Amino acid sequence: MTLRCLLVDDNDHFLAAACSLLERDGLEVAGTAKTIAGALGRAGELAPDVALVDVNLGAENGFDLARSLAPTPVIMISTHAGDDYADLVDESPAIGFLSKLDLSGAAVKELVSGPRER
Repeated sequence: MTLRCLLVDDNDHFLAAACSLLERDGLEVAGTAKTIAGALGRAGELAPDVALVDVNLGAENGFDLARSLAPTPVIMISTHAGDDYADLVDESPAIGFLSKLDLSGAAVKELVSGPRER
């Protein structure tokens, strides 16, 4: 079964590159969004298996979105290192964090299939 994901980021160039990368790696990018409102609407209509959410969505906070997407599993993503957000990820409902440099279909699948350590 192909993992269906919702990709949420406010950068058009990243969205295009990440969609291409993830689909080459065997994931289906069911949809994209740039804002919290857009992501909530897309999640409601698409029912993705996982949402990949940028920590910083312009003036909006990706962690706020992560709390609103339940029960959809959320992976936080950022250009910054995971250590910068470790405490925030641990305190959020997100199942994990990926640096945008480490983003891959395999990394997403591993986080979705593995148990969350708290």
